Amino acid sequence: MKSSSRFTANSMNWRKAEMAMGQHNLGTVISFEFFRTIKKRGFVIATLALPVILVLIFALVYASNASTKDTAAAQKSARFAFTYTDASGIIVPAAAKLAGGTVAGDPAAAIAAVKDGTSEAYFAYPADPAKESVKVYGADKGMFENDKYQAVAKELLAVSAQNQVGSPELTAALTGAVKFDSQTFKDGSVAPGVGGIIPPLLFLVVFYISMILLSNQMLNSTLEEKENRVTEMILTTLNPTTLITGKIISLFAVGLVQILVFLAPVGLAYLFFRDRLALPEVDLSSLVFEPGPMITGALLTLGGFTVFTGVLVAIGAIMPTAKEAGTVFGPLVAMMFIPFYTFSLIISNPGALIVQIFTYFPLTAPVTALLRNGFGTLNPVEATVVVVELFVVGTLILRLAVHLFRYGSIEYGRKLSIAGTFRRNELAAK
Repeated sequence: MKSSSRFTANSMNWRKAEMAMGQHNLGTVISFEFFRTIKKRGFVIATLALPVILVLIFALVYASNASTKDTAAAQKSARFAFTYTDASGIIVPAAAKLAGGTVAGDPAAAIAAVKDGTSEAYFAYPADPAKESVKVYGADKGMFENDKYQAVAKELLAVSAQNQVGSPELTAALTGAVKFDSQTFKDGSVAPGVGGIIPPLLFLVVFYISMILLSNQMLNSTLEEKENRVTEMILTTLNPTTLITGKIISLFAVGLVQILVFLAPVGLAYLFFRDRLALPEVDLSSLVFEPGPMITGALLTLGGFTVFTGVLVAIGAIMPTAKEAGTVFGPLVAMMFIPFYTFSLIISNPGALIVQIFTYFPLTAPVTALLRNGFGTLNPVEATVVVVELFVVGTLILRLAVHLFRYGSIEYGRKLSIAGTFRRNELAAK
């Protein structure tokens, strides 16, 4: 009964759409597919689920960080008494006294006092701290609070050593407090560094997000009508190319809606609660948006989207059910992540054979080329070749997908034979 009612509902929807699509209006197809998708209960739940979860996580992190800061502040201001022995002669008695320490006459007695709880801590500084360990004994206060003993012992040794040196300049050099300002040059100009790597890599993030959000919908967009047995009726009034193009554009618009919904809580959290959520501060002034890598990144993203869209639509046209299409869908999505297994080679040795194969193989080219583009190892010639290849291959696959959909839309019980569709086409031409 559910299957029958579902078929009837879809048939009625498509009958209404047919009346408006009599002239093969692409805009009508896009509008119909877009609103049909976003009105589904499952889409609304799936789209809102992640933002709601993010809001709850941010709220918990906010509350936890507030509690942690209060605890850390209390611990930082808290003082404790300790005893110490100094065989090195480095420790300054005045500094130790200021920190709450007193000299112990007998190390064994000092350790025994810590054990029986009459003393909170005891530090034993060896004759040569460079070769021997500083022994720290303390009363158990819990895993996190116990760290205070070693921290105080270390700080006391550092302050005393700085006092022995007597030179702020030497102290800064020895403790690593000296700041360095480095500049590198490329083609006679200052190289952008990390600030020039991040912007092009954002296209890789966009590519992954769009494919993760849209790939399953692309696969099922043609299978849904096929499983509901309404494709014959659709194709009597609508050109397959118009239908496929409309579906792709509408799904891309749906993906943009999902991305905006997902990013909204992150953006709000960063703008208003960044300190409490301990989110890293992003200095936008350090980012360098070079025209070449940015344009290349945009073209690689669109080209990769075209290739994967064509492949997914073709799979949907060939397979009779979503269950059978899922067996191919998993390995296809895995192809987007395979290049990361050669991440170190992509960065350090882009001329390696495996990197070159991944750069030009259509299903791994988008991710590999986007990585190389971000890290500056994709030269203009390679970028041009990959971009042209992706758009040409993507267009050919989309044309093949439309051809397969024309014949596969009425194959309900078995997989479509690609070679068989071309034989039918030749017979029809004769």
